Amino acid sequence: MQNVVFDALVHGVYIVTTRLGDKVNGMTASWVAQVSLKPLLVMASIAPPRYSHDLIKESGVFALNVLRQDQVDLGKRFGYKSGRKVDKFAGLDWLSAASGAPILPQAYAYLDCKLTDTFTAGDHTLFIGEVTEAKILHPQSAPLVFKKGDFF
Repeated sequence: MQNVVFDALVHGVYIVTTRLGDKVNGMTASWVAQVSLKPLLVMASIAPPRYSHDLIKESGVFALNVLRQDQVDLGKRFGYKSGRKVDKFAGLDWLSAASGAPILPQAYAYLDCKLTDTFTAGDHTLFIGEVTEAKILHPQSAPLVFKKGDFF
């Protein structure tokens, strides 16, 4: 099966966050990549049924919160339930980036992004964002690397 080979690709683990008015949401993602240095662009691949998909499309902003190697549970918190039904931020400290997207101060790092393009790619949408602000919050730690067994 060709899909099994996808497990050999190495990805980080991110919480993609966004805000549209008073709606705040985040979702776990591993299909995230650098796209360009000038301007500084990143990409997040998100399936259309995800609640964050339409919020990002309408708001035009998102942030990538890079998880630390000890934050598998935080990744699960944002990955197993829909923000349509659950407030994933309840009881969790977070800040607003300049764009309004939520930043998790406990994350390894964050990139605040302004949406520049969207592309349909098979059963996902590629959201391209220009990085407007970025910071490593916990340099003494290391980013979390996605391992299927940690999440499935």
